[in-house]
Order: sequence, then structure tokens, then C-alpha cells
Amino acid sequence: MMTWPVLYSFRRCPYAMRARLALLASETPCALREVRLAAKPAAMLQASPKGTVPVLVLPDGRVMAESLEIMDWALARHDPLHWHPGTRRDLIARNDGPFKYHLDRYKYATRYQSDALHHRAEALNILHGLEVALHSTPFLHGAQAGMTDAAIAPFVRQFAATDPDWFATCGLPRVQEWLEAFLALPLFARVMARVAPWCEGDAPVLLG
Repeated sequence: MMTWPVLYSFRRCPYAMRARLALLASETPCALREVRLAAKPAAMLQASPKGTVPVLVLPDGRVMAESLEIMDWALARHDPLHWHPGTRRDLIARNDGPFKYHLDRYKYATRYQSDALHHRAEALNILHGLEVALHSTPFLHGAQAGMTDAAIAPFVRQFAATDPDWFATCGLPRVQEWLEAFLALPLFARVMARVAPWCEGDAPVLLG
């Protein structure tokens, strides 16, 4: 019988990043199992046959396979940093829908056979909405980071990293400062710690 929740994750996946962020922010003890996407463990596929990360398996056998579900569950359980109240579901929905669509076709233009510059411009238009949302506070949540920031920043990080020189001059000073401030949080450094891919029989590795 498991005594801790088990999180199947992949370090660079933005969906998995935000799940890890919420689990750490909620101080939820959790066994981390880093996944090789080319060789997904049978235990993860048994828990969630769709085969995407993150997957959280609770000690009672319940399974959560959506990152926002994991975030909501963790922060409803315990929220010492007050991340959950005031979450901007509208901004998260725009990130997860149109922004992610254009991000993929910008970053992976060869895979999608897409016009990278067109999709970059469309994604940039969406980020102008974040620029407006950040007009009076350093974070989308307010004076401090919250769930909205944690849910969106991993995707904007991916967008910025596709062409860092261009992003530095793209005319979004508030978004750039916000992203830099979020990535500098000690909590973000903790969720990005490198761990070896998990194999059946390995000793548990505690998240964070």
C-alpha cells in the first residue's frame, strides 16, 4: 500500500511543471517518478492509459491525469501561500487553448508543417493580454505569485526559449519582468531539480 501520492512527471513538460509547482506550494508529500517519454513505465500506463504526464496516483488508488485537476486538488487540500483564491480561470483557459495551439506551431513548425512566424505573431497577440493584466501588479495573482502564474508561466517560458533574442525585444516589458521574477522563485528552482528516470523497484524520490 502506498503511503504517499505518486506523481509521474517529465521535467520539461509545462503541464507537469505546473502540477509539481502546486504540489510543492501545498506542501503535499509526493513520490516523484520521472518518465522517459520514449519508454513510459507500465505502472503509469496502467493508471492512465492515455500515456500523458502528469499523472497523480493517490494512496487510495484514485488517479488524476489532468494538470489543472492536480493543482486544484493540491491547493484545496492545503494552501499556505494563498495561491488558490482569485485564480484567473479566463487567463488559464486562453493559455491552454489558443496560446498553446500557436506555441506548438511556432516551436515545432517542422512537425506541424506550419508557418512559424504567423503562429509566433498570433501567440504574441495573446501575450499582450497578459501585458495588460500585469499593469499594476508584478504577478497575475497580485503582489505575490499564485496558481494563475504557476499555470501559465511554464508555457510562456517555452515560448520565450524558442528564440530568446527575439523575445527580449518583442515589446512586452511587463511580461518579460513577470516571467523573469517567476523563474527566479526558489519554488521554481525546486521543481526543476534533475532526477534520474524512474524504473520499477527504485527507491522513492520525494518531490522537492
